Amino acid sequence: METIFYTLQDFMTHSKGITYLIMGGTLVFLGLFWHFLTARDEKKRTF
Repeated sequence: METIFYTLQDFMTHSKGITYLIMGGTLVFLGLFWHFLTARDEKKRTF
């Protein structure tokens, strides 16, 4: 898909939107990864 930017404002708005999507995805991924690392498996615990 070819996007034509006629003004600098159009380009900056598009770039900022893409950056926000990437950073939001990164935050969600880090949260899920942290939960995976710190989760405990109750079935395998022995006393």
